[in-house]
Amino acid sequence: MTGSGLRSGQLADAAGVNLQTLRYYERRGLLTSPQRSPGGHRLYPSETVTLLRVIKTAQRLGFTLNEVADLLDAGRHHHGSRPDTGLQARASQKLVEVEEKLADLTVIRDTLRAAISAGCDDLVACAGNSCCPLPFAEIAGRNDRVDTC
Repeated sequence: MTGSGLRSGQLADAAGVNLQTLRYYERRGLLTSPQRSPGGHRLYPSETVTLLRVIKTAQRLGFTLNEVADLLDAGRHHHGSRPDTGLQARASQKLVEVEEKLADLTVIRDTLRAAISAGCDDLVACAGNSCCPLPFAEIAGRNDRVDTC
């Protein structure tokens, strides 16, 4: 660390990201353009480490970079902002999305388990089998099913 900031490599190491991530976040406007040293090196304020960790954590929670940018912007303009633009509202919306995905994944998991238990080994053969637990079994013609269970 230098007296006037962190160089790109130091920042990337401290935040656990790579240099390309720093440049990308800068292009996206998530990071402000840093000051430059007399030698032309980028110098980031030490608070940028926290900002990068916040961005990466928000991404792990399922927020897109556009959503992260909106959250950061709402946080910067917290005073006078609408209640539906803050973290509470956005986190609630994201929670609904996550719960929907979990429900979908539960159906997929259960269907795959049923396919394994049923011994499905060939998608085409399974599709024509009345015992097939995969969703396409419902749309296969009832007259041409082969019962081999």
